[in-house]
Amino acid sequence: MTDGIGSPDRYQAGLELTYKFNDTFKFGVGYLLIEKMNSSGEWNPRHRFYADGKVSFRSGDWLFSVKERLQLTHREVGNVFQNTPNSLSLKNRFKVSYKGFGSMTPYGYIEVRNVFNDPSCTATWSTASQSYSDYVFDGYSDAYFNRIRGSLGAEWKMSPSHTLDFFLLTDYNYNKEIDTNAEGTKLKSLTYDRGLQIGLGVGYKFSF
Repeated sequence: MTDGIGSPDRYQAGLELTYKFNDTFKFGVGYLLIEKMNSSGEWNPRHRFYADGKVSFRSGDWLFSVKERLQLTHREVGNVFQNTPNSLSLKNRFKVSYKGFGSMTPYGYIEVRNVFNDPSCTATWSTASQSYSDYVFDGYSDAYFNRIRGSLGAEWKMSPSHTLDFFLLTDYNYNKEIDTNAEGTKLKSLTYDRGLQIGLGVGYKFSF
């Protein structure tokens, strides 16, 4: 939903297959169909394929886990010099939870996402004209950390089928924004947008 829960701006549906080798190792592959609204109010479909591995170990009532997910997201882009049609990224998550409070399980995690193939270019900035010149598109080779997310929360298992999740979430985004002409011969602007969001949330899960 949009800010203020005024209207939906994203739908997604997915299918995942997970294989648990033992209590320590788990591997999965999946597909997501994502419908996301752009700034012009148009719906753009995205197709995401991913594979992830998870390592968990327990020490008393403490549970520690590390999860790695490699994902490829395909989307239709209007300007291939500004956006990558097939974006490749890696998500790393470290999570700690405590099982010693009966039906209540507090937890915390930190997650980092790394982009591998954003558009790359070279150009010369002129302070006199306040514009770029000698622009050259170098392909999809720019890699950097573009998201750090952390959360503290607690899950309350009310019954075998019903679980409530209360959490505090911080989300820091660092994204490169490129604006070029459609022919890829002129760079209009190159900026790095930074944003931090902090929110409180409540989730509900039904299992059967």
